[in-house]
Amino acid sequence: MTAALRAMARLVNWRDLAEDRPSCGTGRALRSAGAEIVHFHSARSVDLHLTARAIRRFESDLRHSTAIRLQPGSHWVTVRLECETDIDLLMTLVSAALQAHQRHPAAGDAPLPRCNGHREATLTREGADDATTRPCAQ
Repeated sequence: MTAALRAMARLVNWRDLAEDRPSCGTGRALRSAGAEIVHFHSARSVDLHLTARAIRRFESDLRHSTAIRLQPGSHWVTVRLECETDIDLLMTLVSAALQAHQRHPAAGDAPLPRCNGHREATLTREGADDATTRPCAQ
């Protein structure tokens, strides 16, 4: 079972999340009552709707994580899932995302911010899919 499938199996049981079709049309998604939260795009790549405010708040820590990819101007972060530590990081960030969306819900008529799934090819070309660039401590 891939890390993404293990993460999905854990998150689908959270009472604040429900499985849904992703707005980008690729993969699987989980949403809260007010927003899409997680898009599972591949066996090792997950987009998390953390919100622009939360990204600014945690930006320094996010930039230091080898599991996180930030895209300028995006309200989403891409999390590379290669080991259990990455899944634990995702669980923590999903909790932060749920809190961010509860504290500052988007207006009902606001356009849905686009996930990073359409940028995955760019990340891959830059070496983000190369497991040898980011060994996980076991």
